[in-house]
Amino acid sequence: MGSKLYADQAVLFDFTIIGGGIVGLATALAVKARFPDRSLILVEKEPHVAAHQTGHNSGVIHSGIYYKPGSLKAKLCVDGASRMYAFCAKHAIETQRIGKVIIATAPDELPRLDTLYERGIANGVPGLRKITQAELREIEPHAAGIAGIHSPNTGIVDYKQVCEKMRELLESQGVCVMTGARVTGVDQVSEGVRCQVSGISSQLSAFSSQHLINCGGLQSDLIAQMSGAQPDVRIIPFRGEYFFIKPEKHNLVRGLIYPVPDPNFPFLGVHFTRTVHGEVEAGPNAVFAFAREGYTMGAINLRELWGSLSWPGFHKVARKWWRVGAYEMYRSLNKKEFVRSLQKLVPEIQPQDIVRGEAGVRAQAVSIDGALLDDFKIIQQGRMLHVLNAPSPAATASLAIGEYIAGQLRMKNEECRMKKVTSES
Repeated sequence: MGSKLYADQAVLFDFTIIGGGIVGLATALAVKARFPDRSLILVEKEPHVAAHQTGHNSGVIHSGIYYKPGSLKAKLCVDGASRMYAFCAKHAIETQRIGKVIIATAPDELPRLDTLYERGIANGVPGLRKITQAELREIEPHAAGIAGIHSPNTGIVDYKQVCEKMRELLESQGVCVMTGARVTGVDQVSEGVRCQVSGISSQLSAFSSQHLINCGGLQSDLIAQMSGAQPDVRIIPFRGEYFFIKPEKHNLVRGLIYPVPDPNFPFLGVHFTRTVHGEVEAGPNAVFAFAREGYTMGAINLRELWGSLSWPGFHKVARKWWRVGAYEMYRSLNKKEFVRSLQKLVPEIQPQDIVRGEAGVRAQAVSIDGALLDDFKIIQQGRMLHVLNAPSPAATASLAIGEYIAGQLRMKNEECRMKKVTSES
């Protein structure tokens, strides 16, 4: 069905997608592929796509080793990595399968390393193998560790380039990609879902669609609340700060070097990452941010800060993890302490070898009972789908996430059709 105008001049589309990050763009591609004759609009509040989480990450194409077998992350990351490599090859976007080592630096980390390996095998991660200390030194000569896991399929890409290509493909298929458009209201109406927007031409200050998909990332829970949903999670922002290794020390890192993560904490710990642009990054940490888009320590949004602090789940997280949080804050302010964390992986690195780089903000969903959600969370509300937790490896998994959401829409469409047939008979 093509778009049309109502008497109030609000445009009607078949699908609306909120959010121009990689999950929103990939979902738009999948929806358009499933429903090629339907109209679709993608709305992004920033002047360009990939402005927040997508454009501030380190560009890793994850293999799927970390995630609990059977979880959405496990299923969609492995599938998504394969899809991402194929997409980039098709559209001449550079990727490098430089491989990753996850290293245990102390005996008490070995059981967790074994658990990671078992997860990776259960998830179908290609090429995964355990390595000895001697084998580790062959792969990463400057890394410290007593044992490790090698994931040769882990790679790197520039996700901004991926998103620009996705936008180009969408627009070539007639999809309206509207940037600089902030959604200010979402209401369920007889036609489906009506959106009010600001920051764009007055002709499209409002429009309706039969279905809405909320891929708002850092704003996803607020958009869900705006639509009348009452999600049982709140997005709590955590800033991840990176350092760059100076060029003369790039030889210390050949690929990706990661520690064994704490299984109770949904962050991977500081690590070393090469980029497709020839840089070497070190980080990130995980510091509670005072604004949802708080990329610096001084960025404060009092309303958003109160929203985090007043969430009952945050109080429970703070009581459980206050020591970790305090240390992360200290490490953020103390370069030498940050380097000490890096030296556990690469002992030769020194404070003078690194310079402060950019930061990203992770949209971490926290449940009302204080759980830090580890898996992707996608909920349905009538004609709306809300993606309420899509942190790493969402960029890797984006094309698979899009297919998953498009499949949910097809099921919903079929359900609605059957109800209509039943009522008419």
